[in-house]
Amino acid sequence: MSNLVRMSVSLDRDLADRFDREIERTGCPTRSKAVADLIRQSLVRQEWADGDEVSGAVIMVYDHHTRGLGGRLTRIQHDAVHLILATQHFHLDHDNCLEILAVKGPPRDIARLHEKLAAVKGLKHCSLAAATTGRELP
Repeated sequence: MSNLVRMSVSLDRDLADRFDREIERTGCPTRSKAVADLIRQSLVRQEWADGDEVSGAVIMVYDHHTRGLGGRLTRIQHDAVHLILATQHFHLDHDNCLEILAVKGPPRDIARLHEKLAAVKGLKHCSLAAATTGRELP
């Protein structure tokens, strides 16, 4: 017995055509998969809004030659060790590094960590990619 539920949705023709073009452009195999992905994205946003335990990634790019920058970033990370699952450091070229922090915890705490890191003088880029622990998603 299948757990699939069939749904019928009525859309404006122009909206449906645009959606179909986007599905084709991205290589999504079916409308059903595309709609399910959109629903999951909405549910993840709601997990973050509800304050449940979530996961994500903080992504930073910086010049590792910037005096004192590495130490400042490390101190902030050590203060948030309860949120950080792992870090990964990549050398993009002679000067620039990409660092990714895998994080899990309350959304407010993760957002605060991101804000503290983003405020560090010398960072070229700092962003937060919101994700889920997966426990609440089918």
